[in-house]
Amino acid sequence: MSYLELLKLASPEAIVTLTALVVLAIGVASGRGTVVAGVSPAKPQESAAGTAASTVVCTLVAVAGLIVAITAIVMLPPNADLFRGMLVISPLNSLFKIVCLVLALLTILLASRETSNYGEYLAIILLAAIGLLLLVGSEELLMIFIGLELTGLSLYLMTAFDKADIRSAEAGLKYFLFGSTASAFTLFGLSLIYGITGTTSFSAIADKLNTQMLSPLLFAGIAMTLVGFAFKIAAAPFHLWAPDAYQGAPVSSAAFIASGSKVASFVVLGKIMLVGFSPIHGSADWHAMVVGWSPVLAMLAAFSILLGNLVALVQTNLRRLLAYSAVAHAGYTLLGLIAGGREGFGATLFYTTIYAFTLLGAFGVVALVRRETGGDDLQNFAGLSARSPLLAGCMAVFMLSLAGLPPLAGFFGKFYLFSVAFAAGASHGLLWLVVVALFGSLISLYYYLIVLKLIFQTQNAEKFTASPIAHSVLPRMTIALAAAIVLCLGIAPQFLVSRILAALP
Repeated sequence: MSYLELLKLASPEAIVTLTALVVLAIGVASGRGTVVAGVSPAKPQESAAGTAASTVVCTLVAVAGLIVAITAIVMLPPNADLFRGMLVISPLNSLFKIVCLVLALLTILLASRETSNYGEYLAIILLAAIGLLLLVGSEELLMIFIGLELTGLSLYLMTAFDKADIRSAEAGLKYFLFGSTASAFTLFGLSLIYGITGTTSFSAIADKLNTQMLSPLLFAGIAMTLVGFAFKIAAAPFHLWAPDAYQGAPVSSAAFIASGSKVASFVVLGKIMLVGFSPIHGSADWHAMVVGWSPVLAMLAAFSILLGNLVALVQTNLRRLLAYSAVAHAGYTLLGLIAGGREGFGATLFYTTIYAFTLLGAFGVVALVRRETGGDDLQNFAGLSARSPLLAGCMAVFMLSLAGLPPLAGFFGKFYLFSVAFAAGASHGLLWLVVVALFGSLISLYYYLIVLKLIFQTQNAEKFTASPIAHSVLPRMTIALAAAIVLCLGIAPQFLVSRILAALP
Protein backbone atom coordinates (compact mmCIF):
# COMPACT_ATOMS: atom_id res chain seq x y z
CA MET A 1 0.00 0.00 0.00
CA SER A 2 1.35 3.42 -1.01
CA TYR A 3 1.52 6.38 1.33
CA LEU A 4 -1.08 8.16 -0.78
CA GLU A 5 -3.59 5.34 -0.27
CA LEU A 6 -2.79 5.24 3.45
CA LEU A 7 -3.33 8.99 3.73
CA LYS A 8 -6.65 8.66 1.91
CA LEU A 9 -7.92 6.00 4.31
CA ALA A 10 -6.67 7.97 7.33
CA SER A 11 -7.85 11.32 5.92
CA PRO A 12 -10.42 12.09 8.69
CA GLU A 13 -7.76 11.78 11.40
CA ALA A 14 -5.28 13.75 9.28
CA ILE A 15 -7.77 16.56 8.65
CA VAL A 16 -8.65 16.92 12.34
CA THR A 17 -4.94 16.89 13.24
CA LEU A 18 -4.18 19.63 10.71
CA THR A 19 -7.17 21.65 11.95
CA ALA A 20 -5.94 21.36 15.56
CA LEU A 21 -2.48 22.63 14.57
CA VAL A 22 -3.92 25.57 12.61
CA VAL A 23 -6.26 26.56 15.45
CA LEU A 24 -3.41 26.27 17.95
CA ALA A 25 -1.18 28.49 15.79
CA ILE A 26 -3.92 31.12 15.49
CA GLY A 27 -4.57 31.04 19.23
CA VAL A 28 -0.89 31.36 20.17
CA ALA A 29 -0.29 34.13 17.60
CA SER A 30 -3.28 36.16 18.77
CA GLY A 31 -2.29 35.70 22.42
CA ARG A 32 1.24 36.99 21.81
CA GLY A 33 -0.08 39.85 19.72
CA THR A 34 -1.49 41.57 22.78
CA VAL A 35 1.97 42.09 24.27
CA VAL A 36 4.95 42.80 22.01
CA ALA A 37 8.42 43.31 23.51
CA GLY A 38 6.90 44.04 26.91
CA VAL A 39 4.69 46.85 25.54
CA SER A 40 0.97 46.64 26.27
CA PRO A 41 -1.51 47.52 23.53
CA ALA A 42 -2.38 51.18 23.27
CA LYS A 43 -6.08 50.75 23.94
CA PRO A 44 -7.91 48.01 25.86
CA GLN A 45 -10.67 48.23 23.27
CA GLU A 46 -8.22 47.23 20.55
CA SER A 47 -7.09 44.22 22.62
CA ALA A 48 -10.71 43.14 23.22
CA ALA A 49 -11.52 43.55 19.53
CA GLY A 50 -8.49 41.45 18.57
CA THR A 51 -9.44 38.72 21.03
CA ALA A 52 -13.02 38.62 19.71
CA ALA A 53 -11.76 38.41 16.13
CA SER A 54 -9.38 35.58 17.07
CA THR A 55 -12.24 33.74 18.79
CA VAL A 56 -14.41 33.96 15.69
CA VAL A 57 -11.57 32.86 13.40
CA CYS A 58 -10.65 29.89 15.64
CA THR A 59 -14.28 28.80 15.84
CA LEU A 60 -14.77 29.03 12.07
CA VAL A 61 -11.57 27.09 11.34
CA ALA A 62 -12.42 24.36 13.88
CA VAL A 63 -16.00 23.98 12.63
CA ALA A 64 -14.88 23.95 8.99
CA GLY A 65 -12.22 21.33 9.73
CA LEU A 66 -14.72 19.05 11.48
CA ILE A 67 -17.22 19.40 8.63
CA VAL A 68 -14.52 18.51 6.09
CA ALA A 69 -13.50 15.51 8.24
CA ILE A 70 -17.13 14.31 8.36
CA THR A 71 -17.31 14.64 4.57
CA ALA A 72 -14.09 12.62 4.27
CA ILE A 73 -15.61 9.84 6.40
CA VAL A 74 -18.65 9.71 4.12
CA MET A 75 -16.36 9.35 1.09
CA LEU A 76 -14.32 6.47 2.57
CA PRO A 77 -14.73 2.98 1.08
CA PRO A 78 -17.22 0.74 2.90
CA ASN A 79 -14.59 -1.65 4.22
CA ALA A 80 -10.83 -1.62 4.66
CA ASP A 81 -8.32 -3.06 7.13
CA LEU A 82 -4.92 -1.50 7.72
CA PHE A 83 -2.06 -3.17 9.59
CA ARG A 84 -4.10 -6.09 10.98
CA GLY A 85 -6.80 -4.10 12.69
CA MET A 86 -4.91 -0.96 13.71
CA LEU A 87 -7.21 1.10 11.48
CA VAL A 88 -10.44 -0.55 10.37
CA ILE A 89 -12.96 1.12 8.09
CA SER A 90 -16.43 -0.38 8.37
CA PRO A 91 -19.99 0.98 8.32
CA LEU A 92 -20.16 0.82 12.13
CA ASN A 93 -16.84 2.60 12.67
CA SER A 94 -17.66 5.28 10.11
CA LEU A 95 -21.09 5.91 11.65
CA PHE A 96 -19.70 6.47 15.13
CA LYS A 97 -16.77 8.50 13.90
CA ILE A 98 -19.38 10.87 12.49
CA VAL A 99 -21.27 10.86 15.81
CA CYS A 100 -18.08 11.70 17.74
CA LEU A 101 -17.18 14.54 15.37
CA VAL A 102 -20.71 15.97 15.54
CA LEU A 103 -20.49 15.95 19.35
CA ALA A 104 -17.11 17.70 19.16
CA LEU A 105 -18.59 20.29 16.80
CA LEU A 106 -21.52 21.00 19.12
CA THR A 107 -19.11 21.28 22.06
CA ILE A 108 -17.09 23.90 20.18
CA LEU A 109 -20.26 25.88 19.47
CA LEU A 110 -21.20 25.75 23.16
CA ALA A 111 -17.70 26.77 24.25
CA SER A 112 -17.80 30.10 22.41
CA ARG A 113 -16.11 32.76 24.62
CA GLU A 114 -16.32 30.54 27.71
CA THR A 115 -12.59 30.41 28.46
CA SER A 116 -9.46 32.47 28.06
CA ASN A 117 -6.79 31.16 25.65
CA TYR A 118 -9.65 30.11 23.43
CA GLY A 119 -7.51 28.89 20.51
CA GLU A 120 -5.54 26.53 22.72
CA TYR A 121 -8.76 25.27 24.29
CA LEU A 122 -10.28 24.44 20.89
CA ALA A 123 -7.06 22.71 19.86
CA ILE A 124 -7.30 20.45 22.91
CA ILE A 125 -10.92 19.58 22.03
CA LEU A 126 -9.78 18.66 18.52
CA LEU A 127 -6.93 16.52 19.88
CA ALA A 128 -9.44 14.72 22.10
CA ALA A 129 -11.57 14.17 18.99
CA ILE A 130 -8.58 12.54 17.26
CA GLY A 131 -8.29 10.16 20.20
CA LEU A 132 -11.97 9.29 19.86
CA LEU A 133 -11.49 8.57 16.13
CA LEU A 134 -8.60 6.22 16.93
CA LEU A 135 -10.69 4.47 19.60
CA VAL A 136 -13.70 3.96 17.36
CA GLY A 137 -11.71 3.10 14.24
CA SER A 138 -9.39 0.46 15.67
CA GLU A 139 -9.82 -3.21 16.47
CA GLU A 140 -6.36 -3.75 17.91
CA LEU A 141 -5.51 -3.47 21.60
CA LEU A 142 -2.33 -1.38 21.34
CA MET A 143 -3.91 1.24 19.08
CA ILE A 144 -6.94 1.38 21.38
CA PHE A 145 -4.65 2.05 24.33
CA ILE A 146 -2.95 4.86 22.38
CA GLY A 147 -6.38 6.32 21.62
CA LEU A 148 -7.37 6.05 25.29
CA GLU A 149 -4.25 7.90 26.39
CA LEU A 150 -4.57 10.65 23.78
CA THR A 151 -8.20 11.19 24.73
CA GLY A 152 -7.44 10.99 28.45
CA LEU A 153 -4.57 13.48 28.41
CA SER A 154 -6.68 15.94 26.42
CA LEU A 155 -9.62 15.59 28.80
CA TYR A 156 -7.39 16.10 31.85
CA LEU A 157 -6.20 19.40 30.35
CA MET A 158 -9.74 20.43 29.44
CA THR A 159 -10.89 19.75 33.00
CA ALA A 160 -8.16 21.89 34.58
CA PHE A 161 -8.25 24.62 31.92
CA ASP A 162 -10.05 27.30 33.95
CA LYS A 163 -7.15 28.96 35.77
CA ALA A 164 -9.47 31.40 37.54
CA ASP A 165 -11.34 28.62 39.39
CA ILE A 166 -9.47 26.54 41.98
CA ARG A 167 -12.13 23.82 41.65
CA SER A 168 -11.07 23.30 38.04
CA ALA A 169 -7.46 22.59 39.06
CA GLU A 170 -8.63 20.27 41.83
CA ALA A 171 -10.96 18.41 39.47
CA GLY A 172 -8.23 18.08 36.85
CA LEU A 173 -5.77 16.68 39.40
CA LYS A 174 -8.30 14.13 40.70
CA TYR A 175 -9.26 13.15 37.18
CA PHE A 176 -5.59 12.72 36.25
CA LEU A 177 -4.74 10.63 39.31
CA PHE A 178 -7.72 8.32 38.93
CA GLY A 179 -7.22 8.15 35.17
CA SER A 180 -3.53 7.28 35.33
CA THR A 181 -4.25 4.52 37.84
CA ALA A 182 -7.02 3.13 35.63
CA SER A 183 -4.68 3.29 32.60
CA ALA A 184 -2.09 1.27 34.51
CA PHE A 185 -4.69 -1.40 35.28
CA THR A 186 -5.78 -1.43 31.64
CA LEU A 187 -2.26 -1.79 30.28
CA PHE A 188 -1.43 -4.56 32.75
CA GLY A 189 -4.63 -6.39 31.80
CA LEU A 190 -3.89 -6.05 28.08
CA SER A 191 -0.37 -7.37 28.65
CA LEU A 192 -1.78 -10.47 30.37
CA ILE A 193 -4.21 -11.04 27.50
CA TYR A 194 -1.39 -10.68 24.99
CA GLY A 195 0.78 -13.05 26.99
CA ILE A 196 -1.95 -15.72 26.97
CA THR A 197 -3.16 -15.34 23.37
CA GLY A 198 -0.01 -14.07 21.64
CA THR A 199 -1.94 -11.44 19.66
CA THR A 200 -3.57 -8.04 20.06
CA SER A 201 -6.17 -8.29 17.28
CA PHE A 202 -9.79 -8.81 18.37
CA SER A 203 -10.59 -11.54 15.84
CA ALA A 204 -7.33 -13.39 16.53
CA ILE A 205 -7.94 -13.18 20.29
CA ALA A 206 -11.40 -14.70 19.81
CA ASP A 207 -9.91 -17.55 17.75
CA LYS A 208 -7.33 -18.27 20.46
CA LEU A 209 -9.89 -18.17 23.28
CA ASN A 210 -12.12 -20.66 21.44
CA THR A 211 -9.55 -23.32 22.20
CA GLN A 212 -8.77 -22.30 25.79
CA MET A 213 -10.46 -22.56 29.14
CA LEU A 214 -11.04 -19.51 31.34
CA SER A 215 -7.87 -19.63 33.47
CA PRO A 216 -7.34 -17.43 36.57
CA LEU A 217 -4.65 -15.47 34.71
CA LEU A 218 -6.98 -14.78 31.78
CA PHE A 219 -9.79 -13.75 34.14
CA ALA A 220 -7.39 -11.37 35.90
CA GLY A 221 -6.45 -9.82 32.54
CA ILE A 222 -10.10 -9.31 31.58
CA ALA A 223 -10.96 -7.89 35.02
CA MET A 224 -8.08 -5.38 34.86
CA THR A 225 -9.13 -4.33 31.35
CA LEU A 226 -12.67 -3.79 32.59
CA VAL A 227 -11.37 -1.57 35.40
CA GLY A 228 -9.99 0.88 32.85
CA PHE A 229 -13.18 1.01 30.81
CA ALA A 230 -15.40 1.18 33.90
CA PHE A 231 -13.45 4.31 34.80
CA LYS A 232 -14.03 5.79 31.34
CA ILE A 233 -17.79 5.21 31.45
CA ALA A 234 -18.00 6.26 35.15
CA ALA A 235 -19.46 2.96 36.34
CA ALA A 236 -19.52 2.45 40.12
CA PRO A 237 -17.30 1.94 42.06
CA PHE A 238 -14.88 3.54 39.57
CA HIS A 239 -16.88 6.76 39.34
CA LEU A 240 -15.25 8.81 42.10
CA TRP A 241 -13.67 11.25 39.64
CA ALA A 242 -16.95 12.11 37.90
CA PRO A 243 -18.75 14.42 40.40
CA ASP A 244 -15.70 16.66 40.91
CA ALA A 245 -14.80 16.68 37.20
CA TYR A 246 -18.36 17.49 36.10
CA GLN A 247 -18.66 20.28 38.69
CA GLY A 248 -15.18 21.81 38.56
CA ALA A 249 -14.37 21.65 34.85
CA PRO A 250 -15.43 24.35 32.37
CA VAL A 251 -19.00 23.47 31.42
CA SER A 252 -18.15 22.67 27.80
CA SER A 253 -15.36 20.34 29.00
CA ALA A 254 -17.81 18.50 31.24
CA ALA A 255 -20.24 18.26 28.32
CA PHE A 256 -17.62 16.64 26.07
CA ILE A 257 -16.47 14.25 28.80
CA ALA A 258 -20.08 13.18 29.36
CA SER A 259 -20.90 12.81 25.67
CA GLY A 260 -18.11 12.12 23.18
CA SER A 261 -15.91 10.20 25.60
CA LYS A 262 -18.82 7.98 26.70
CA VAL A 263 -19.89 7.15 23.12
CA ALA A 264 -16.40 6.08 22.04
CA SER A 265 -15.83 4.11 25.26
CA PHE A 266 -19.01 2.09 24.85
CA VAL A 267 -18.26 1.38 21.18
CA VAL A 268 -14.81 0.07 22.09
CA LEU A 269 -16.00 -1.82 25.17
CA GLY A 270 -18.71 -3.52 23.11
CA LYS A 271 -16.26 -4.61 20.42
CA ILE A 272 -13.73 -5.90 22.95
CA MET A 273 -16.32 -7.88 24.93
CA LEU A 274 -18.59 -9.12 22.13
CA VAL A 275 -15.87 -9.76 19.54
CA GLY A 276 -12.55 -10.33 21.26
CA PHE A 277 -13.81 -11.99 24.45
CA SER A 278 -16.99 -13.53 23.04
CA PRO A 279 -15.95 -17.16 23.73
CA ILE A 280 -15.87 -16.45 27.50
CA HIS A 281 -19.10 -14.46 27.71
CA GLY A 282 -20.41 -16.49 30.64
CA SER A 283 -23.93 -15.92 31.93
CA ALA A 284 -25.48 -13.50 34.42
CA ASP A 285 -28.81 -15.38 34.56
CA TRP A 286 -30.05 -15.58 38.12
CA HIS A 287 -30.82 -19.28 37.85
CA ALA A 288 -27.85 -20.35 35.71
CA MET A 289 -24.87 -18.10 36.39
CA VAL A 290 -21.71 -19.11 34.50
CA VAL A 291 -18.25 -17.66 35.13
CA GLY A 292 -17.18 -15.10 32.51
CA TRP A 293 -17.16 -11.36 31.97
CA SER A 294 -20.96 -11.11 31.80
CA PRO A 295 -21.56 -11.60 35.57
CA VAL A 296 -18.85 -9.00 36.31
CA LEU A 297 -20.56 -6.44 34.07
CA ALA A 298 -23.93 -7.33 35.62
CA MET A 299 -22.62 -6.54 39.11
CA LEU A 300 -21.13 -3.25 37.85
CA ALA A 301 -24.44 -2.36 36.18
CA ALA A 302 -26.61 -3.11 39.22
CA PHE A 303 -24.28 -1.26 41.61
CA SER A 304 -24.05 1.75 39.26
CA ILE A 305 -27.84 2.00 38.89
CA LEU A 306 -28.53 1.86 42.61
CA LEU A 307 -25.66 4.04 43.83
CA GLY A 308 -25.99 6.65 41.08
CA ASN A 309 -29.72 7.18 41.56
CA LEU A 310 -29.70 7.11 45.36
CA VAL A 311 -26.83 9.58 45.71
CA ALA A 312 -28.32 11.88 43.06
CA LEU A 313 -31.38 12.30 45.29
CA VAL A 314 -29.49 14.44 47.82
CA GLN A 315 -27.54 16.67 45.42
CA THR A 316 -28.09 20.43 45.49
CA ASN A 317 -25.75 21.23 42.58
CA LEU A 318 -27.11 20.43 39.13
CA ARG A 319 -23.76 19.41 37.68
CA ARG A 320 -23.13 16.93 40.52
CA LEU A 321 -26.67 15.66 40.07
CA LEU A 322 -25.96 15.04 36.38
CA ALA A 323 -22.69 13.32 37.33
CA TYR A 324 -24.38 10.80 39.62
CA SER A 325 -27.15 10.44 37.05
CA ALA A 326 -24.40 9.57 34.54
CA VAL A 327 -23.25 6.76 36.84
CA ALA A 328 -26.76 5.32 36.78
CA HIS A 329 -27.05 5.70 33.01
CA ALA A 330 -23.76 3.84 32.57
CA GLY A 331 -25.42 0.96 34.40
CA TYR A 332 -28.46 1.08 32.11
CA THR A 333 -26.25 1.12 29.00
CA LEU A 334 -24.32 -1.95 30.15
CA LEU A 335 -27.53 -4.00 29.97
CA GLY A 336 -27.21 -4.34 26.20
CA LEU A 337 -23.65 -5.68 26.43
CA ILE A 338 -24.68 -8.16 29.12
CA ALA A 339 -27.55 -9.37 26.95
CA GLY A 340 -25.07 -9.79 24.09
CA GLY A 341 -25.71 -10.43 20.45
CA ARG A 342 -26.42 -8.02 17.65
CA GLU A 343 -29.61 -6.65 19.21
CA GLY A 344 -27.96 -6.09 22.57
CA PHE A 345 -25.00 -4.21 21.10
CA GLY A 346 -27.38 -2.19 18.92
CA ALA A 347 -29.44 -1.19 21.97
CA THR A 348 -26.30 -0.09 23.82
CA LEU A 349 -25.09 1.99 20.88
CA PHE A 350 -28.49 3.64 20.39
CA TYR A 351 -28.83 4.51 24.06
CA THR A 352 -25.33 5.91 24.47
CA THR A 353 -25.82 8.09 21.37
CA ILE A 354 -29.12 9.64 22.44
CA TYR A 355 -27.80 10.05 25.99
CA ALA A 356 -24.78 11.94 24.66
CA PHE A 357 -26.91 14.49 22.80
CA THR A 358 -29.23 14.83 25.79
CA LEU A 359 -26.44 15.55 28.26
CA LEU A 360 -24.64 17.85 25.85
CA GLY A 361 -27.79 19.98 25.60
CA ALA A 362 -28.35 19.93 29.36
CA PHE A 363 -24.82 21.17 30.00
CA GLY A 364 -25.39 23.88 27.40
CA VAL A 365 -28.30 25.19 29.47
CA VAL A 366 -26.14 25.00 32.60
CA ALA A 367 -23.43 27.05 30.86
CA LEU A 368 -25.78 29.90 29.98
CA VAL A 369 -27.43 29.98 33.41
CA ARG A 370 -24.05 29.91 35.14
CA ARG A 371 -22.79 32.75 32.95
CA GLU A 372 -25.70 34.95 34.03
CA THR A 373 -26.16 33.94 37.69
CA GLY A 374 -22.59 32.98 38.64
CA GLY A 375 -23.55 29.49 39.85
CA ASP A 376 -25.04 26.16 38.87
CA ASP A 377 -26.78 25.12 42.07
CA LEU A 378 -30.43 24.13 41.79
CA GLN A 379 -31.58 27.48 43.17
CA ASN A 380 -29.86 29.27 40.26
CA PHE A 381 -32.40 27.62 37.94
CA ALA A 382 -35.43 28.74 39.92
CA GLY A 383 -37.87 30.62 37.69
CA LEU A 384 -35.86 29.93 34.53
CA SER A 385 -39.08 29.74 32.52
CA ALA A 386 -39.72 33.43 33.29
CA ARG A 387 -36.19 34.45 32.29
CA SER A 388 -35.85 32.29 29.17
CA PRO A 389 -38.78 30.17 27.96
CA LEU A 390 -36.60 28.60 25.25
CA LEU A 391 -33.96 27.34 27.68
CA ALA A 392 -36.64 26.15 30.11
CA GLY A 393 -38.42 24.22 27.36
CA CYS A 394 -35.19 22.63 26.14
CA MET A 395 -34.20 21.69 29.69
CA ALA A 396 -37.61 20.06 30.15
CA VAL A 397 -36.96 17.96 27.04
CA PHE A 398 -33.55 16.88 28.37
CA MET A 399 -34.71 16.08 31.91
CA LEU A 400 -37.79 14.15 30.80
CA SER A 401 -35.72 12.21 28.26
CA LEU A 402 -33.21 11.27 30.98
CA ALA A 403 -36.15 10.16 33.12
CA GLY A 404 -37.35 7.96 30.25
CA LEU A 405 -40.75 9.50 29.53
CA PRO A 406 -42.42 9.32 26.10
CA PRO A 407 -42.31 10.57 23.40
CA LEU A 408 -38.64 11.44 23.93
CA ALA A 409 -35.61 9.44 22.86
CA GLY A 410 -34.78 8.36 26.41
CA PHE A 411 -38.05 6.44 26.65
CA PHE A 412 -37.42 4.37 23.54
CA GLY A 413 -33.76 3.90 24.49
CA LYS A 414 -34.65 2.44 27.88
CA PHE A 415 -37.48 0.38 26.44
CA TYR A 416 -35.11 -1.03 23.80
CA LEU A 417 -32.45 -1.88 26.40
CA PHE A 418 -34.84 -3.40 28.91
CA SER A 419 -36.69 -5.49 26.31
CA VAL A 420 -33.43 -6.86 24.89
CA ALA A 421 -32.20 -7.76 28.38
CA PHE A 422 -35.55 -9.30 29.29
CA ALA A 423 -35.52 -11.53 26.19
CA ALA A 424 -31.87 -12.59 26.62
CA GLY A 425 -30.87 -15.92 28.04
CA ALA A 426 -33.05 -18.87 28.97
CA SER A 427 -36.28 -18.33 30.90
CA HIS A 428 -35.71 -14.55 31.24
CA GLY A 429 -32.59 -15.01 33.36
CA LEU A 430 -31.73 -11.30 33.32
CA LEU A 431 -35.10 -10.36 34.79
CA TRP A 432 -33.42 -9.47 38.10
CA LEU A 433 -31.27 -6.88 36.37
CA VAL A 434 -34.25 -5.42 34.50
CA VAL A 435 -36.11 -5.08 37.82
CA VAL A 436 -33.13 -3.20 39.31
CA ALA A 437 -33.06 -0.91 36.26
CA LEU A 438 -36.81 -0.21 36.50
CA PHE A 439 -36.46 0.56 40.20
CA GLY A 440 -33.59 2.95 39.44
CA SER A 441 -35.64 4.67 36.75
CA LEU A 442 -38.47 5.18 39.23
CA ILE A 443 -36.08 6.81 41.71
CA SER A 444 -34.58 9.06 39.01
CA LEU A 445 -38.00 10.40 38.06
CA TYR A 446 -38.17 12.16 41.44
CA TYR A 447 -34.98 14.21 41.19
CA TYR A 448 -35.51 15.08 37.52
CA LEU A 449 -38.98 16.40 38.37
CA ILE A 450 -37.49 18.42 41.25
CA VAL A 451 -35.31 20.22 38.70
CA LEU A 452 -38.32 20.91 36.47
CA LYS A 453 -40.38 22.10 39.44
CA LEU A 454 -37.75 24.76 40.17
CA ILE A 455 -37.47 25.78 36.53
CA PHE A 456 -41.21 26.23 36.03
CA GLN A 457 -42.17 27.50 39.47
CA THR A 458 -44.61 30.45 39.30
CA GLN A 459 -44.52 31.50 42.94
CA ASN A 460 -42.65 34.82 43.24
CA ALA A 461 -41.90 34.64 39.53
CA GLU A 462 -41.86 38.44 39.23
CA LYS A 463 -38.45 38.67 40.90
CA PHE A 464 -36.93 36.52 38.14
CA THR A 465 -38.31 38.46 35.18
CA ALA A 466 -36.04 41.39 36.02
CA SER A 467 -32.94 39.35 35.10
CA PRO A 468 -33.54 37.59 31.79
CA ILE A 469 -30.83 35.33 30.34
CA ALA A 470 -28.71 37.30 27.89
CA HIS A 471 -29.24 36.72 24.19
CA SER A 472 -26.52 34.26 23.02
CA VAL A 473 -27.46 33.15 19.54
CA LEU A 474 -24.92 30.39 18.85
CA PRO A 475 -25.22 28.51 22.18
CA ARG A 476 -29.02 28.82 22.07
CA MET A 477 -29.15 27.39 18.55
CA THR A 478 -26.90 24.52 19.63
CA ILE A 479 -29.11 23.73 22.63
CA ALA A 480 -32.25 23.91 20.51
CA LEU A 481 -30.66 21.59 17.94
CA ALA A 482 -29.80 19.05 20.66
CA ALA A 483 -33.38 19.21 21.98
CA ALA A 484 -34.74 18.72 18.45
CA ILE A 485 -32.51 15.64 17.98
CA VAL A 486 -33.73 14.14 21.28
CA LEU A 487 -37.37 14.78 20.34
CA CYS A 488 -37.05 13.50 16.76
CA LEU A 489 -35.21 10.32 17.80
CA GLY A 490 -38.00 9.67 20.29
CA ILE A 491 -40.72 10.07 17.67
CA ALA A 492 -38.81 8.27 14.90
CA PRO A 493 -36.13 6.10 16.58
CA GLN A 494 -35.91 3.80 13.57
CA PHE A 495 -33.92 6.52 11.77
CA LEU A 496 -30.91 5.74 13.97
CA VAL A 497 -31.73 2.18 15.03
CA SER A 498 -31.95 0.93 11.45
CA ARG A 499 -28.59 2.47 10.60
CA ILE A 500 -26.91 0.98 13.65
CA LEU A 501 -28.31 -2.50 13.00
CA ALA A 502 -27.39 -2.27 9.32
CA ALA A 503 -23.83 -1.31 10.27
CA LEU A 504 -23.40 -4.19 12.74
CA PRO A 505 -21.93 -7.38 11.25
